[in-house]
Amino acid sequence: MFAVTATQTDPDNPLAGLTLGERPEPKVPDGWTTVSVRAAALNHHDLWTLKGVGIRQDRLPIVLGCDAAGVDEDGNEVIVHSVIGTGADETLDPKRSLLSETYDGTFAERVAVPRRNLVPKPSTLSFEHAACLPTAWLTAYRMLFDKAGLQPGSTVLVQGAGGGVATALIALGRAGGYRIWATSRSEKKRERARELGAEQVFEPGARLPERVDAVMETVGQATWEHSLKSLKPGGRIVVSGATSGAVPPADLNRVFFLQLSVVGSTMGTREQLRRLAIFLEQTGVRPVVDRVLPLAEARDGFAAMAAGELFGKIVFTRE
Repeated sequence: MFAVTATQTDPDNPLAGLTLGERPEPKVPDGWTTVSVRAAALNHHDLWTLKGVGIRQDRLPIVLGCDAAGVDEDGNEVIVHSVIGTGADETLDPKRSLLSETYDGTFAERVAVPRRNLVPKPSTLSFEHAACLPTAWLTAYRMLFDKAGLQPGSTVLVQGAGGGVATALIALGRAGGYRIWATSRSEKKRERARELGAEQVFEPGARLPERVDAVMETVGQATWEHSLKSLKPGGRIVVSGATSGAVPPADLNRVFFLQLSVVGSTMGTREQLRRLAIFLEQTGVRPVVDRVLPLAEARDGFAAMAAGELFGKIVFTRE
């Protein structure tokens, strides 16, 4: 079968290890099944794997890709939850992994996954939209509706509008009844964020009209000080990543004096993925897709992500 594989890692030239071509059919352990992939979404995780982050060298070569939507062996349209683990919350299993870390991922014609990892795809969602949910959109859903502790009408600052998680935070937050503000270095991306539902947009580090109830932080080092300064007393920063570098230590004096809280967040559970799919079906909210490419042109998608030339998600299809 055709697949997109990491064959080597290079922190300075990650695309050097990106290999497109034939791979063996997936092995299917007991309790697992095979999904014919119709669409798969690109994440920063895939680029980090090519850089050598979070992957053991003895796992190479490995098929890349965490997210997918497709058809199972019984002909059902499904979304693949990419966290391989046990327990009610797989994300808290200390032995958990994502597809493409220990097991081959979704950038292939077919992928093997545990049966318990399949979630029904609503018929109103396209495969391309459904493929965006398991990582970026599920992370945003958990950040907003599980970790942030917000009430309807709360003001939420989204740092770094443009990526998959950030665009999901804006769209979901608006649909959930929050007042969404967003930052971006790019004037074009700020305008796109406004069109997506952000009430106000700002340059990074800008002085805000007022302090906010919560900050959604996926950027890290470049925005961390601004995130702390932007919070109301008792506010909360929800952190799910750091694309600009590690999150620096908190300003403990400010945190203590203003009674701020900093909460880490991971991808959501399989049950939260099911709820997210239903939420999108009911509200009509859809993921922002920057571009759809055939799997054979995956290198172009990786190059765009590496250069930061995207707004929303990049999706690969079989054709």
